[in-house]
Amino acid sequence: MPSFATITAALALTATVVAGPVERRKAFSVEQVHKKIFAKNGAAATVKTLRKYGKPVPENLLKAAEIGPNDQILTTLASSGSDPAIPGDAYDSLYLSPVTIGTTNPTTVNLDFDTGSGDLWVFSSLQASAQLSGHDYYKVDSSKKISGATWKISYGDGSGASGTVYADKVVVGGVTATTQAVEAATSVSSQFSSDTDTDGLLGLSFSTLNTVRPTPQKTFFDTVKSSLASPLFAANLKYHAAGTYDFGYIDSTKYTGAITYVKVDTSQGWWQFSFSGYSVGTGATVSSSINGIADTGTTLIYLPTAVVKAYYAKVSGATNSATYGGYVFSCSATLPDFNLVLNGVKQRVPGKYINYSPVQTGSSTCYGGIQSNEGIGISIFGDIFLKSKYVIFDGASTPRIGFADQPNL
Repeated sequence: MPSFATITAALALTATVVAGPVERRKAFSVEQVHKKIFAKNGAAATVKTLRKYGKPVPENLLKAAEIGPNDQILTTLASSGSDPAIPGDAYDSLYLSPVTIGTTNPTTVNLDFDTGSGDLWVFSSLQASAQLSGHDYYKVDSSKKISGATWKISYGDGSGASGTVYADKVVVGGVTATTQAVEAATSVSSQFSSDTDTDGLLGLSFSTLNTVRPTPQKTFFDTVKSSLASPLFAANLKYHAAGTYDFGYIDSTKYTGAITYVKVDTSQGWWQFSFSGYSVGTGATVSSSINGIADTGTTLIYLPTAVVKAYYAKVSGATNSATYGGYVFSCSATLPDFNLVLNGVKQRVPGKYINYSPVQTGSSTCYGGIQSNEGIGISIFGDIFLKSKYVIFDGASTPRIGFADQPNL
């Protein structure tokens, strides 16, 4: 572990990897906080996913997102901190995680924990005041700047964010990384600045996905990993409720049965692995290698077209709609469960999770939570899958990922 003097000298000279001292605490948990209720828009969720993975967005999908339900705020965070009731499947809640950043002027921001990204980027005092309206933001300290280091995230539609990099204190759940690389925005597109609930992102992929140049930086997890009782974190996301992220330990009260593990392919920086098959409802298991990414920053489940067709063949009246940009069905339909098979164990997603949202406000037609991965190039196991599981992201020398059912699934 380098000394403070060594780090300070290095930062003064050139961009370098910072993975500074960590105040030791063997394990901790981060509880998500409720930020808003919003009208769900399935086509918009797919547009966002395609852009995140740098893929072109078909024109019909853009039109479907435009005519879909408005992503409007229906309520603000209750002063009591309690979750307001969710008014049916047309709506959902946004949950984020509090993170405190800064040494001389620390600020708590609300970030999206994203296992599909390697960046910790935040709104900052370097931006124009108009971009900061409604946001909490990092107050930069010029003495913490990493000389020559910049970052940029861009999407196919021209949206994105960019800025400079600082080695500063980051506190998550009570554990402190004293010189964590913080990517401070100098400019963000209107798509980001208009979302006044999210102040940035904390990436939890492998550090090879980090976009800082000329020298990629370590993720927060990689910085603190050696100080944890176990080099892992666990996602306990919830259906219509706030969840938690557990760092350094596995909470046995948050799952039932055994944990099924599989080795992770880290070659592209993702938590990437393969299921060996699937089944629909009580039907027979179909052997099929389904390679994909566990991504807490993606909403839906994206699978090979043949698998998606097989699922919706069991949903009465389901069609693949060009107008609505994906598979749709009657909102009153009873959907079968969907199972992905890992090492012989079925990982079940309840059918009600797959009824994502009406295609338009007040419509009786709903958008499916399982869609084709055509155009993405890989399967993505997003929140609709992850909210049924307690998921262990094990960053040991041989990385692996584990799944167990949440209680009362």
